[in-house]
Amino acid sequence: MSEARDRLLSTASRLFYTEGLHSVGVDRVIAEAQVTRATLYRHFRSKDDLVVAYLTQADEAIRARVDAARSDVEDPDDLIRTVGRSIAADIQGEGFRGCAFLNAAAEYPDPAHVVHQAVLKHRQWFLATMTELFAATGKPDSEFAGRHFVMLRDGAMAAGCLTDPAPVGETFLRGLEGLLTYRSGLGSALS
Repeated sequence: MSEARDRLLSTASRLFYTEGLHSVGVDRVIAEAQVTRATLYRHFRSKDDLVVAYLTQADEAIRARVDAARSDVEDPDDLIRTVGRSIAADIQGEGFRGCAFLNAAAEYPDPAHVVHQAVLKHRQWFLATMTELFAATGKPDSEFAGRHFVMLRDGAMAAGCLTDPAPVGETFLRGLEGLLTYRSGLGSALS
């Protein structure tokens, strides 16, 4: 990646996340990244392409964190807890403004739009990954557990930028423990 492209994407990512996708125009990105309009359009054909690059970068960062957790944690339940703790830490991080993907979906509700498609691609991966992690525990109903986890996460991400994030993170983690415990009991009941 060229230095100018990196600066553009870094600047756009910061502005898009903190201020919103529609409220930040390309002129602002150009000015703050200290590049020319020609440089912006040499690297990104349109603002939509820049927004998709921002979401792709966010997606890649989350995938890398999950992959790192997979390589560091062997126990399937503990791996899910590690992913959950990472989410809770994000919620309590300075400057937290919710989920970049949920925010983007709210600003681009048309399912056919390229930005919305980038959101759906990430969410499909995240759901499939969480379902896979729950299946690795050997407990029943991994599809339900994956959906439940994603729903808990979505709620925590929304609440975490509206209220005190500490109890939101704690509640999210308690919900995750409840989900793991429920599934352990469910396995015994079905045996």
